[in-house]
Amino acid sequence: GEVPGSVLNQFSMDEYNDYFRLATTAWTNWTSQNNVYVLDMNLTIVGRLENVASGETIYSVRFMGDRGYVVTFRQIDPFFAIDLQDPYNPKVLGVLKIPGYSSYLHPYDESHIIGIGKDGSVVKIALFDVSNVTDPKEIGNYQVSGSWSDSPVLSDHKALLFDSSKNLLVMPIFTYD
Repeated sequence: GEVPGSVLNQFSMDEYNDYFRLATTAWTNWTSQNNVYVLDMNLTIVGRLENVASGETIYSVRFMGDRGYVVTFRQIDPFFAIDLQDPYNPKVLGVLKIPGYSSYLHPYDESHIIGIGKDGSVVKIALFDVSNVTDPKEIGNYQVSGSWSDSPVLSDHKALLFDSSKNLLVMPIFTYD
């Protein structure tokens, strides 16, 4: 099978209910296009959602059951909730635009997602409520204080320790003041 563009990482691909789902960023004439494709087990494209947030680049993706969540970025962080229940007709259900970006999305539970990224020069951890996917909301966030901060989690998800049963989220942070 073949689709246009390239995937960001392993979270940009998923197999669910005998379908292979992937999100890509493709470049044509110096303009980016973000796409979500659904392929059957013969790797034939059966569903497509193309040209999501043209001119931006995918920064993170997470597939969870019948939904996909995609974050793109140029100057504002659009968080897209995508319906994949009908693999032949994927569609955007809701969009949330907030400052900064999330470069890693981690499921908290069925209706909440943790986003870890940056807002300006500091690390930002956000909690998204997707219980109403047509109107996703950022219900809380924490920005690391100081003039600059970074975390290995932004490029390596294995640097994150999360245990919902203990309400525990641990990640290394580097700061500069």
